[in-house]
Amino acid sequence: MKITNKDVIQSYIVTTARYDFSVYEKRILYRIIEMQQELLEGKKLTGKFSVQKGLFGDKHITMPISSFLADEKDTNYDRVKQALIDLESKSFQYEDDEVWKLIRIIQRPVVQKHESFVSFILQPEIYDALLNFSKGFRKFELKTAMTFNSAYAMRFYELLSGQIKPITYTIENLKIMFQVQDKYKKINDFIKRVIEPARVELDDKSPFSFTYKSNYVGKKINTLTFFPYKTKNIDDNLAVKRLEKQVSIAWDLDAMVINYLKENYYFDTDEIKHNREILIEASKKIDLMLFLANKRRAATNKANPKGWLINAIKGELKRLVPVL
Repeated sequence: MKITNKDVIQSYIVTTARYDFSVYEKRILYRIIEMQQELLEGKKLTGKFSVQKGLFGDKHITMPISSFLADEKDTNYDRVKQALIDLESKSFQYEDDEVWKLIRIIQRPVVQKHESFVSFILQPEIYDALLNFSKGFRKFELKTAMTFNSAYAMRFYELLSGQIKPITYTIENLKIMFQVQDKYKKINDFIKRVIEPARVELDDKSPFSFTYKSNYVGKKINTLTFFPYKTKNIDDNLAVKRLEKQVSIAWDLDAMVINYLKENYYFDTDEIKHNREILIEASKKIDLMLFLANKRRAATNKANPKGWLINAIKGELKRLVPVL
């Protein structure tokens, strides 16, 4: 199946959750995330893609088997079935300052052999986690993500795609995130078996890659600082689409921003139009979607959440103006 490249938004909760998935399991998750994003943007699903709501808020998902394969040359259907088996028996751990959760991924996978599609049930907790932007999100290219041969490369791609500033993780947290805390007792082995292969594959296939620096406490490596950078592997067609978003009137506000304002801050169309200029300016100068997500909780406690949000955006833009 030919994969049309597009940016996919993934909740930062999912990006930083603790799990150990195979490449094919990750591809299934990417497709689920893609479907939810299409629905969030108000688009209709086509072909054999569908999402039906169950009686208890669960989601009944249908997808073509081919949508989990890397390209036309990939015919490894047995790997897809094995990935469905593994996902059905697997949960991922999510933990923040307030809660720890063990969330089951999918239920009751079924493969319709003659019609070449699969169906399964997605529990509400998974659906909410995939669409929960309260911890921010990462934007990455679907086509690139589907071509990786290493799940470690996939994880680093998610973590660093679009990242500008260096980011530091402790060795312990990295091993927990990658679910290899019982492997690679020697830190140098962890770097050799996990970090380096991921970096090499990102250099080869991804528009984003990284260098890194080891930080020591005494004579022992305690943390790694990753320095993201853009490679030459840029999808020119996708770059043109991003440019069109900046110059075309039809693209001056992202559909996800509009829907987020309507669904989470209860703006109507006229109110968005009234604040159009400030929202356009903000979308060009800051990570507006992340800003909206971060301010959501504070806004709910205000007498006028909409007015407070607009003033908060203006304040953020003013803060960016250099003092001469």
